[in-house]
Amino acid sequence: MRTWTTLIEAGELAAVLDRCVVIDCRHDLTRPSAGPEAWAQGHIPGASFLHQDDDLAGPRDGRNGRHPLPDREALAARLRACGLHRGQQLVACDAHGGMYAARLWWLARWLGHDAVAVLDGGLPAWQREGLPLVTGHARPVPGDFSPAEPLTRQIDADTLLGALGSPSLRVIDARAPERFRGEVEPMDPVAGHIPGALNRPFAQNLRPDGRFKPGPVLRAELLALAAQAGVGPEGLVHQCGSGVTACHNLLAAALAGLPEGQLYPGSWSEWCADPARPVARGA
Repeated sequence: MRTWTTLIEAGELAAVLDRCVVIDCRHDLTRPSAGPEAWAQGHIPGASFLHQDDDLAGPRDGRNGRHPLPDREALAARLRACGLHRGQQLVACDAHGGMYAARLWWLARWLGHDAVAVLDGGLPAWQREGLPLVTGHARPVPGDFSPAEPLTRQIDADTLLGALGSPSLRVIDARAPERFRGEVEPMDPVAGHIPGALNRPFAQNLRPDGRFKPGPVLRAELLALAAQAGVGPEGLVHQCGSGVTACHNLLAAALAGLPEGQLYPGSWSEWCADPARPVARGA
């Protein structure tokens, strides 16, 4: 069977559904119960649900951000419980243009699993194809998945702080422009952005129908962004509010065939939790 490592189309998934593990990642940052409620009302046949706040994040201590990285073994165990085997195709989906599914895409690669893709266009694309949704839980037979060497790169807050101003590194912020500029901040106690960061809202990766732009279009846009930043694509550090939608920009880079940048997992929610770290506002 073909392996998908960035995106999979709805029709492609339907044709191989019985050989894939599908994880529903739907979420609402302001209403944590929204994801499981949506899954219960209807989901892709055989799909399990993993929650952004618990399954796909670790414990919060008030200083490590709103979605710190989970324990690797704990996440691997959750994926095994969903039926995942080593090398098996994993598919992440949501109903939000991939903004939450991309987090699982990055996390799976962090666990060394390359056979992972995001359903392009998510549940809306699935339904536009006339494909069914079901209710109830299939209770999959546990798989044998185990973590391996990460296929990703990341940076921590202290290293990033020490590297600000470096000619080989530049931060890219995936949040909405008004949050980046510090005009509003609905989620975190401090408004603003990391000094020197550039803003590329994750939604710029999408077409109007919620599917990703074609790879060549993303390549041109992201190369222009890297040129503006004065670094190569591998020198970009991607962040957002809590390390979720930043993964969308990393997925876009992979779809564009560009070298992978780094994720700052703690992102703004971790950065602003320490008053000693600098804050910038405005464009």
